[in-house]
Amino acid sequence: MSRALAIALLLLAVAACNRGSSDRGATRVALNWKPEPEFGGLYEAVHGGAFARHGVSVEITGGPGAPVVQMIESGQVEFGVVSADEVLIARDRGVDLVAVFATYQTNPQGIMVHAQRRATALPEVFSEGGRLAVEPGLAYVKYLQQHYDFSKLAVVPYSYSIGPFLTDAGLAQQVFVTAEPIAARRSGADVRVFLVADSGFNPYAAVYATRGSRAREARAEVEGFVAALREGWSGYLRDPRASNQAMARLNTEMDAETFEKAAAAQRPLIESVSAGGALGSMTTERWDELGKQLQALGLLDHPAKPGECWFDAGTSGSTR
Repeated sequence: MSRALAIALLLLAVAACNRGSSDRGATRVALNWKPEPEFGGLYEAVHGGAFARHGVSVEITGGPGAPVVQMIESGQVEFGVVSADEVLIARDRGVDLVAVFATYQTNPQGIMVHAQRRATALPEVFSEGGRLAVEPGLAYVKYLQQHYDFSKLAVVPYSYSIGPFLTDAGLAQQVFVTAEPIAARRSGADVRVFLVADSGFNPYAAVYATRGSRAREARAEVEGFVAALREGWSGYLRDPRASNQAMARLNTEMDAETFEKAAAAQRPLIESVSAGGALGSMTTERWDELGKQLQALGLLDHPAKPGECWFDAGTSGSTR
């Protein structure tokens, strides 16, 4: 049996867990999107045996639109993938949510423009005018509006498609650097992408979170999950091909070439860990900075307690 076929059969077994293995003690993990390279390390940890070596049986659930925070809070799942700002906002509202692993050390959110425009840096995207398609109300959008001059810019709703962008040279839009820019270039567009992180707003992304009570009461299990996830990411970064093939069987909307390019595009964003830090590591300093930024944006009612919003599950880069 080929490795790819074995992986596919294993992931079909994982999917079958969604229909009835929870009562057998599976650790349920809710995704907030379709199987794509941003979850590559998770799938690698499944088929590569890292979870099994750490005594963890994983059931992958969730998907686009899944209410991941609520699923974690209610106990429907043990872990879920969220953003760092979601963690702080949830905690501000009384949810006992803690982060245990941060996939993206550099946030992959960006603004995409046509290369024919004059902009060579993020501030110029806003100052030169035109239209910007974004989801209003998101934390990073509020941050950009607070720090840059939008007076010449018309903000329009994001259509969840690159279609309008491809036909409008004056339109800029929000993107993940691992997705829309790749699709735009494959459609023949010459594009330039500016990371929002360069503005100073750089929350961890694709963060695995759990209930604080679970982290405290089942520390060994949580540490085992994180250790296996870190092994999975290490393996995926070395060679993503097998896991990409496996995910492609579950997400037929993305072809093999896009999987390959997305995995390459995200690698520096995942590996950009502070000196001495392990994959997925976090620091109290960064959580503190994010909390202050969210409070300045009016998204937190109370000052964040950064030392309480993440759980050190054996991360060598910890500063707690």
